[in-house]
Amino acid sequence: MPDDRTATTPASEPTAGVRPSPARARLGRGLLPLLGPAFVAAIAYVDPGNVAANITSGARYGYLLVWVLVLANAMAVLVQYQSARLGIVTGRSLPELLGDRLPRGRRIAFWLQAEVVAAATDVAEVVGGALALHLLFGLPLVVGGVIVGVVSLGLLAVQGRGQRRFEAAVVALLAVITIGFVTALVISPPAPGAVLGGLVPRFDGADSVVVAASMLGATVMPHAIYLHSALARDRHVPAVSTGAGGAVVRERPDGRRTRLLLGATRWDVVSALVLAGAVNIALLLVAATNLQGVDGTDTIEGAHAAIVGAFGPVVGVVFAVGLLASGLASTSVGAYAGAVIMGGLLHVRIPLVARRVVTLVPALLLLGGGVEPTWALVVSQVVLSFGIAFALVPLLWLTGRRDVMGEFADGAWMRVGGWTCAVLIVGLNVALLVLGA
Repeated sequence: MPDDRTATTPASEPTAGVRPSPARARLGRGLLPLLGPAFVAAIAYVDPGNVAANITSGARYGYLLVWVLVLANAMAVLVQYQSARLGIVTGRSLPELLGDRLPRGRRIAFWLQAEVVAAATDVAEVVGGALALHLLFGLPLVVGGVIVGVVSLGLLAVQGRGQRRFEAAVVALLAVITIGFVTALVISPPAPGAVLGGLVPRFDGADSVVVAASMLGATVMPHAIYLHSALARDRHVPAVSTGAGGAVVRERPDGRRTRLLLGATRWDVVSALVLAGAVNIALLLVAATNLQGVDGTDTIEGAHAAIVGAFGPVVGVVFAVGLLASGLASTSVGAYAGAVIMGGLLHVRIPLVARRVVTLVPALLLLGGGVEPTWALVVSQVVLSFGIAFALVPLLWLTGRRDVMGEFADGAWMRVGGWTCAVLIVGLNVALLVLGA
């Protein structure tokens, strides 16, 4: 009796009219429709905090910290794949799995630190979008922040009409971000030798460690770790009914389907984060090549003025539009992540609109208080770097457990890679504490 595997065509049969190989058919018909969740998560890797951290790095230290971005992006690929894998295999998000396992007191404490991370994320995103509107139209920062919040509500409304529509809207904004931030690099590329020199790991004083930590916090984003498990679950593990207490019952894929989904997810994560990594490196290289030593270029406003002076007003507008797209997309994704975190850990679900309004307040208070925007962005990324361990360690603990992941629990190389990432991240944060004391 034939099994359910796709049969191969014998070599002696004519080749005319033969179907493509199973692998090629999967790539053509099965793979592309499965892509998307990682591109939503990748928005977190090109938010205004990244712009501030990477421009600050390039303007102050030239190519010194290129290696930090390369290493952080490699870590991000592994971490985001682990998060998506957890959601697909278990049919649960990371916050849901933690909410089921932590006692009430620890669950609330864990949620509080996650909320601090979410607030820091929103500060970066709203401030960046407000700054873009100020650069483009001269709007006061508080007014720009309100506009960013209102427009992000529209994007969240798209999410309510279906995940694929939300993914399409986010990918469109990602394209705008890429064009906005890479244009100046194409016009004035750096010297290859200088870029290669930046791949040698080293620091230059305590301040460079602070900047490196902000780059790491802006690249490996805690809220993206929580969110990606939910994005992959919602896309690939459909809900079939509602159980007791409103709990969603999902149809878990069988082993064969799971392997197909995990294969597609690897392509999704690698392609999305390679793109995001290229944008981040481009930002640093633009600053290192054109802004180093120029007064005021360690702020986004100063960098924008220098870009206009070096490349003309058109490129300056393109850069500001990229920054605006970054703020709008990332603040919507951040609000989505906050709702996932709250729902999973506290078993409380509030409308995304209400969530958006609440998390907008701290950013508007900072803008109204006259805090220097780029400084606020960099500090917010340092806060995020401290939140990474709280998301990453539970993720690796869960993906390594056979009672959670079954046959898809981490193998030896995945364990080594994941825990090496965790040690490096925690080590950098400890160094930041010691040097900053």
